[in-house]
Amino acid sequence: MQTDKKYLFEQERPGKALAIMALPTIISQMIVLLYNLADTWYIGRTNDPDMVGASTLAVTLYLAVVALSNVFGVGGGTLMARLEGEKKTVEARKVASYSVAIAALSTLVFSLLILLFINPILRFLGADNATIVYARQYVLMTSVAGGVPTVLSICMPLLIRNVGYARQAGFGVSMGSLLNVALDPLFMFVILPHGKEVLGAGIATMLSNVISMIYFIVMFIKLKDTTVLSIPTRIEKIGAENIKALYSVGLPAALSIFLFDVVTIALNKMIVEYGNIPLAAMGIVLKVERLPMYIGIGIGLGMVPLVAYNYGAGNVERMKEISTVARRAVIISSIICTALMVVFARPIMWEFIKNEATVGYGVAFLKARALAMPFMVIGNFIVHYMNAVGKGKVSLVLAVIRHLVLILPVMIVMNLILGLNGLVWSQLIADVINTVVSFMIFRHVEQTIMRERTSAI
Repeated sequence: MQTDKKYLFEQERPGKALAIMALPTIISQMIVLLYNLADTWYIGRTNDPDMVGASTLAVTLYLAVVALSNVFGVGGGTLMARLEGEKKTVEARKVASYSVAIAALSTLVFSLLILLFINPILRFLGADNATIVYARQYVLMTSVAGGVPTVLSICMPLLIRNVGYARQAGFGVSMGSLLNVALDPLFMFVILPHGKEVLGAGIATMLSNVISMIYFIVMFIKLKDTTVLSIPTRIEKIGAENIKALYSVGLPAALSIFLFDVVTIALNKMIVEYGNIPLAAMGIVLKVERLPMYIGIGIGLGMVPLVAYNYGAGNVERMKEISTVARRAVIISSIICTALMVVFARPIMWEFIKNEATVGYGVAFLKARALAMPFMVIGNFIVHYMNAVGKGKVSLVLAVIRHLVLILPVMIVMNLILGLNGLVWSQLIADVINTVVSFMIFRHVEQTIMRERTSAI
């Protein structure tokens, strides 16, 4: 690691170090959010609830592909940072190379499986005769043809960020998202005929991920002499201990997205029972509510390399200072976003689709789910912390508690008792309980780490 990066990780004031790492990440996450919102906004211009509903269903499968990137981007990236903190540079380089190679190979297999079973998969997700054609178009472009570029364009910047180059990682992510925003209307409304708007959105996403992947390949080549990053020419053999450490963090990180996907699938299947219009409204709300989520993710991703490095180096006091600053930033930003979404719920929904019935549902949905946001982002922050310190089992427990023990059962019960309104408000109830449980676990882990360090000294 270069001298300035070493100073950043080891000596820079915690607040400033976090700002250097988190601000480019937050900006790139906001641009990713812009892309996600633009996709929905452009499809909403058709004023066709079936197209909006189809894109909502297809995105759940896209998230399953994204989960693969977390196995190697989060698992490999945090392990790489901890190894650098321990001054094990050779092992860190092998982990980085292994992560990229296996991410690409595993995605190829996964994309092939989607291609072979695409119709039954979409039916299972809740597609009907009105939505399956559109959903299939989007999935074929983003999760089959664009599977490997999607995973690598997410995995590689996570690795780049974990060696201290947050600005370069953020630029690549931002470039891909902005390109997608620019290509969406071109393919949806100019190149392809009317009725192919969802296909156009899928092609735009695929092409932007391909170009983003090429940028990150170039960055890996450029940074190979000053960091542990390089383009793999083979599958590196890493020790059993490192394999265990990588997957013990990476698999729970992927499982967390998978379980989020499961909950979203269940939510969509329950809502579609009330019609395609509520489904379309929820699809828009699920995109809009990502504003506080993505800010929190940006802060968390900026925190992870700093905490992981100092954990590996044994500097737990600095690690605690950085995590405290990050936690406060997450809480404040989420409260501000929640207030804005509650106050401006109707104009936000109207901007996405000029369909009064859809807007009416969306306003009620957005206000209810916005109140859950501060609790949700605190839970996500705690998961980021556990990944940084290599507590993969704890991350797994947190993911299972939140999604399977709390959100899914609460959704089912509230839907049975109160119908659609109960289903919408179930998120707040589940996340309040989850925050209390997660914070207790967080405090226990943090205090255990501090005690172990004190006894070691």
